[in-house]
Amino acid sequence: MRPKSLLTTALVAAALVVPTTAQAAPAGVPYVWRVPVSSAAQAHQLDHAGFDVAESEDGAAFVIGDTTEATRLRQAGFKPTRFDTVYKDIAPGKADVGTASFYGGYKTAAEQEAHLNSVASAHPDLTTQYDIGDSWRKTQGLSTGHDIKAICITKKQAGDCARTPNSTKPRFSIIAQIHARELSTGELASRWIDYLVDGYGTDADATTILDTTEVWVVPVANPDGVDLVAAGGNSPRLQRKNANNSRGSCSGTNIGIDLNRNSSFKWGGDSNSACSETYQGTAAKSEPETAALESLFSSIYPDQRDSSDTAPAPTTARGTMITLHSYGNDIIIPWGWSQTKAPNDAQMRAFGKKMAAYNGYLVGTNAETVGYDTTGTTDDYTYGVLGVASVTFEVGASSGTCGGFFPAYSCVSSTFWPKNKGAFVVAAKSAAAPYQS
Repeated sequence: MRPKSLLTTALVAAALVVPTTAQAAPAGVPYVWRVPVSSAAQAHQLDHAGFDVAESEDGAAFVIGDTTEATRLRQAGFKPTRFDTVYKDIAPGKADVGTASFYGGYKTAAEQEAHLNSVASAHPDLTTQYDIGDSWRKTQGLSTGHDIKAICITKKQAGDCARTPNSTKPRFSIIAQIHARELSTGELASRWIDYLVDGYGTDADATTILDTTEVWVVPVANPDGVDLVAAGGNSPRLQRKNANNSRGSCSGTNIGIDLNRNSSFKWGGDSNSACSETYQGTAAKSEPETAALESLFSSIYPDQRDSSDTAPAPTTARGTMITLHSYGNDIIIPWGWSQTKAPNDAQMRAFGKKMAAYNGYLVGTNAETVGYDTTGTTDDYTYGVLGVASVTFEVGASSGTCGGFFPAYSCVSSTFWPKNKGAFVVAAKSAAAPYQS
């Protein structure tokens, strides 16, 4: 995830001045720059000025870019200092399927699809695979486009894994890589799938979950974007958004629409600048990837909450959802669109703390974690429209080998999976009654 921001018009204009020189470093190599700011409002506008703001904290924003971007920041009156590298150690790792993909072992979108096909073929008694929609490139008739795939996992009985909201079993869903460059998230989704199907009958938690619950997983919600990231090989491209290049005169990794600002619930409060990393699109649910996710959610979860912003989901409501992002080591609870507490705030915090007991993440709202509001997000949609207990995980630290958007592939096994496996188990086991203690 990343913030919006607010600078004065003068600062924005200054930010666009052609740069001169910058801190000595290889040209074209991206870094994370720590940028002191005097207020959250000042940090917010950096995005609208065209900077790639990865996160913010009290007194600082963190901007991704090469030395040219550091010079632009100085031209705008800021004092950036190099905080961390973007690219980490790429010692070869072992991919979960096929041969190692890119950047030490991360799977491409095609390899994620092959993994789902393999799992579905090997475990027909536990899985049902769905094509839930098309990527933007596929809607344009391009051969590089993708189907967006979901898999339902349970010990199947009659009627299980049907796309109907009136299910016998409660449901837990995970979606990953809606922001393409957040590499660890797709790998965590893949590990979760394997843990369940391989552990059924031998692992107590996996067996209990699949006997009582349907688990739905979308390991890659933005496959076109993942293709753009993977095209960089051992220097992955910093593509966050989808591949829609029909808006503005954007180029490189600035093309696309931010799918986590494009959902139909409370859409419209983020960036209208097409080249911004938080560009929300021309209308709510304008992107096919967003439409696919919302169609899936509305087909597997009943509507359990009144449309009023202040109406809580009832304590009898079922269903849990995690949308995986990076980075920050946070569990973010609704609301994202407002600093007003959600009507199920206390229950959602309790749910978050049960998961945080395993991964150690900070539990709180956007204001309490990343420090900025977000509109048109996935978890606000599933909670706000359907009443599902929904949270965002920000996976990984802000810096170091296992930090940032491009952590070393080895971190999936050494850190991210061990920390989050137990949290996922809690979320799945809570699906029957997430708002009850």
